[in-house]
Formats: sequence, structure tokens, C-alpha cells
Amino acid sequence: MTDRGPHWTTVRHSERPELWDRIPEDFAGVVPEYNLHGDIGDLYWDRMFKEFPEYQFLLYDERADAVLGTGRSLPRAWDGTPAGLGNGLDESIAAAFTEREAGIAPTALCALGVEVSPAHQGRGLSKVLLRELAVVARAAGLDTVIVPVRPTHKELYPTIPIERYAAWTREDGSPFDPWVRTQVKVGGVLAHGTAQSSRITGTVAEWESWTGLEFPEDGDYVFPHGLAPVHIDRERDLGTYWEPGVWITHDARVH
Repeated sequence: MTDRGPHWTTVRHSERPELWDRIPEDFAGVVPEYNLHGDIGDLYWDRMFKEFPEYQFLLYDERADAVLGTGRSLPRAWDGTPAGLGNGLDESIAAAFTEREAGIAPTALCALGVEVSPAHQGRGLSKVLLRELAVVARAAGLDTVIVPVRPTHKELYPTIPIERYAAWTREDGSPFDPWVRTQVKVGGVLAHGTAQSSRITGTVAEWESWTGLEFPEDGDYVFPHGLAPVHIDRERDLGTYWEPGVWITHDARVH
């Protein structure tokens, strides 16, 4: 448990696992419903907290007894090159487990999620959580934090390839996307966009439930909050979606 202010502390899952029971209610709406049904996440979610509890943490306000934010991460091997980052979230999650089983030493901390409770957004807590990821990395003997970012404004441009979107800048030269821009402001380096960061599949009925839309025929559909279109195959009763991402790297030694 690490002090972060008069009433804030960072709490690892290994210290107070019961606080995580509040996440479904307190963080409802932070990510869209479809984003809670990732193929890889469903396979590894429980194992992540059982096998890597020291890499999962909360920002906790003791006075208010409130969970303000959460950070989830896993250690993985990275060779330091942009290509070595791989495709994104799914690949990194699987790698953390297979590398541990193979006895491969990690070289970086991969952030899986940095989220602030809706009741406490607008207070700059995302930057606090990013700094805490660096603390977690250093505690594990790792010098680098890598983040397959879910770019928040990509949902406004779902048909633009992520490689182009990731390169967009504002007039002042800073990244166009707000979440990417926040990470760069605290020292992150934009590596590249990746089109297949996280795969989400479901039946047509499930996708209609998640999105509030109807999909009358086969094809690619833009949907609310989606960063790219979902492909619907009614004959196979299957909706397939690849969430794109943007790789950001941080030097954990300077946070």
C-alpha cells in the first residue's frame, strides 16, 4: 500500500482483494458494454488476479471509502523494438502467461487498463494511475511500461485506419487523440497503431444487445462507441470485431 495524498492510497489486489468487488457497480459505463466481452479477457481474467495480484492496483480514498481508479497490468518480455510490441492487448495478455510458464524473464510491464470511476473523472487521476504503473514496474525490476492504448476519440472516426489515425496531430504538434495526448504529456512515446489489438466475437443477438442496433444482413457495420466496424455473418450467427489500439511506451525510471 503506497501513500498518494492526504487520503489517497494505492492498494494492490494482493493486499485488499475485496475492494475489487466494487468495480462492476462503481465503474459501470467506463467502457462500452461490448468491450466487456473480449475473447482473450474471458479466458484469462480470473487467472490474472490469482497469478499476478501484485500487478493489479486501485487508487483508494480512505476518508470517503471510495475506489477512485484502477490499473491492471502484466509483465511480459519485450525486445525494445516497435515491431516487438506485437499486435496489442490480446497478444500481450497471452504472452504474460506463456512466458511465465516457459521461464522467460519479463523485461517490461504491459498496462491492460487504466480507468477512473465516473464519479471521480476530471480530477487528473489518469495521470496518477500512469505514474503508479511506473511504480509497479520498478518494484518488479522493470524499466519500461508499454501501453496498448484504446484511443478515446477513435469512435468518432471508425472507418479511418488506425495507422493513419495514430499519426494525426493538432496544430501545436501534439497527438490528436486525448488519451494518447495525455500519455505523451507525461513522457510517453507513441510507437504505432495496431489494427488487431483485441478480438471480440459473439452471436448476432449478443452484438445487437451490446450495441442497441439491428443487423438485418451480412456486412460491416459502424456501431455506437465502436472504434472500427463489426463484421456480421448471419449464416454463421457470428459477429467479429477487432478493436484497434495505439502502442505507447514509457520509461518507468523517469516517472
